[in-house]
Amino acid sequence: MNFLGIDIGTTSLKAAVFNEKLEELSVASVDYTLETKGVWAEFPAENYWDITKEGIKKAVGDKKIDALSIDTQCETLILTDEDGNPVRKAIVWVDNRAEEEAKEIEAHFGRKLGYEITGQPEITATWPAAKLLWVKKNEPEVWAKVKKIFLLEDYILYKMTGKFVTEKTLQSSSFYFNVHTGDWWDEMLEFIGVSRSQLPELCDSAKKIGTFEGAAVVTGAMDQVAGAIGAGIIKKGVISEMTGTTMVLFVPTDEIPEYDENSIIPCHYNYDGKYALLLWTSVAGMALKWFKNNFCETVDFKELDEMAEKIAPGSDGLTMLPHLCGSTMPKYNPDAKGAFYGIGLEHTRAHFARCVMESVSCMLKANLDYLNMDTKEIRLMGGGAKSDLWNQIKADMTGKTLVTLKNKETACLGSAILAAVGVGAFDSVEDACKLIKLDKVYKPKGADYTDCYDRYQKLDSLLNR
Repeated sequence: MNFLGIDIGTTSLKAAVFNEKLEELSVASVDYTLETKGVWAEFPAENYWDITKEGIKKAVGDKKIDALSIDTQCETLILTDEDGNPVRKAIVWVDNRAEEEAKEIEAHFGRKLGYEITGQPEITATWPAAKLLWVKKNEPEVWAKVKKIFLLEDYILYKMTGKFVTEKTLQSSSFYFNVHTGDWWDEMLEFIGVSRSQLPELCDSAKKIGTFEGAAVVTGAMDQVAGAIGAGIIKKGVISEMTGTTMVLFVPTDEIPEYDENSIIPCHYNYDGKYALLLWTSVAGMALKWFKNNFCETVDFKELDEMAEKIAPGSDGLTMLPHLCGSTMPKYNPDAKGAFYGIGLEHTRAHFARCVMESVSCMLKANLDYLNMDTKEIRLMGGGAKSDLWNQIKADMTGKTLVTLKNKETACLGSAILAAVGVGAFDSVEDACKLIKLDKVYKPKGADYTDCYDRYQKLDSLLNR
């Protein structure tokens, strides 16, 4: 049997085919560009479907697919008429036009109640509830035509099967989904003026809902959940860390932590009916890419590693704040700026390269301290996981065991696993995850980063307020 996993990201789609041993047979990608203006970010909804079909064709070729599943970002909103025809362009998850509407929702419900119902500690402009209220107030002629409200995964499932369904992990940050009951939050729906008839049927992940070109179509999960499944993150104590453009930590948990007015860690609905905490930073791998592109243009990332490896831990007193796009966690400050401090005549490009890696590793430790949970193992994903040096710095900085994975397309693999479970090829996600293969293991080797981390914390306290 062959299973197709489709991962629709913000500006690219990946599709990968796996066999019943979860071995990757083929993978393909399709890039696309959002339409942006100021805080607005839109994309023609129909184009998502065209891109999906293109990705499927490129990845599948002449292979027979038995089942497929899709993961997407949570908050991309698509509004249609009764027949599923879009009545405006999709409002992409990064769109921040609905700031005033988010404030209006917060003023009415308060952050504490919002968290206790939805698991989201903040009420932001990106949440679909705020976006819907914005459309209702600012585009009444559009709002009058809205009969179906989709998020991106829902829309692709509808185009494949004609079924108006969604799955619960995707709705975690809609801000109108109750994570305790797994149902819609009626008081919020009433406030924003949405009826249950406009919303899709709520399903669990890994449920077969129809067929597409002979393959069973199975409900998937939001991208971070799918990626965690593909990394085998299915029990407490094992978490994932992705260093891509940003850094994301995915932490399974059995219960929703009590409300803490000082915490901004969201709690999402997980594939198994339990929960997951998500922590992220606004910059991670982007910081190293920025440094390479601007100061080491003729050097590739492998050579950058070789340069940095020659420098002693702590970069001879050089310290960086990697807040090139503000900071998010553990301290939210969109106005925060990046900085290097402690520069002396002894410092070279190699020092700066290592310092960037160390600063991101400090940020990882700061978030683990903020999380304050027992973590036995961290599984690494994203482009940063290709660097042996960076992985070892993180292990020494945090004192944790870090592990990389054989398969790098973890979101596609996670979606393929859900597809396989949905058609009975595996008894459960947990059963399928037994086939996930680990690659390299990084254990702390005793490098002392105490002073490095102290310097980072002091500089952050001074400049990031």
